[in-house]
Amino acid sequence: MKVANPDPWPRTPEDAVALQDRLRTQVIPRNPTPPRFRTIAGLDSAYDDAGNVVAAIVVLDAETLETVETATAQGTTDFPYVPGLLAFRELPTTLAAFETLTTTPDLIICDSQGLAHPRRFGFACHIGLLTGIPTLGVAKNAWGDYEMPEAQRGSSTDITIDGDVVGRALRTRSNVKPVFVSIGHLIDIETATTQVLSLTPEFRQPETTRRADHLCRQLLNELTA
Repeated sequence: MKVANPDPWPRTPEDAVALQDRLRTQVIPRNPTPPRFRTIAGLDSAYDDAGNVVAAIVVLDAETLETVETATAQGTTDFPYVPGLLAFRELPTTLAAFETLTTTPDLIICDSQGLAHPRRFGFACHIGLLTGIPTLGVAKNAWGDYEMPEAQRGSSTDITIDGDVVGRALRTRSNVKPVFVSIGHLIDIETATTQVLSLTPEFRQPETTRRADHLCRQLLNELTA
């Protein structure tokens, strides 16, 4: 799967902020066509203190949740650890993993933020723009203001920043802490919420995220052994 990256990677946090500010106007927070997701990819990355980075992509069949394909990559980074700019530590290696995929997924789910980000341009937005594929973020913690949803599975509340809705706090398991869903690109929040619920039949995190995380941990352990 080929991914075009027309912008050089920023070398400094100031350059990274400027790129986020420029690209965020290109995000499309809606479904341009009626969504039909047959394959769904989950992404995850991990890195160590030495600057080694691993990335994993796991593609699932949307109906059966069986794994269709996996892809991995290893790289390094010297970009500093800055909240709100973590994508720039992980994106190059993630794109290298995409280059080895033979399947082009219909939807991408990132273990990260999308619009729920201080500049409304999290990792999920960046991946969505680079791939041109509908993308959403499912994070473990919220960036923005929200009220806790009711306890039962499927309950949700809006996440807002400066009064604008940027995502949802969503219960995927009853009486379990919610996950935090936000738009990346080419999808609306209703569709994103529905997809996350369909991918969480047993656990809090989507199956895409769980399997990509497991593969990432394996890779990092092998790399640092």
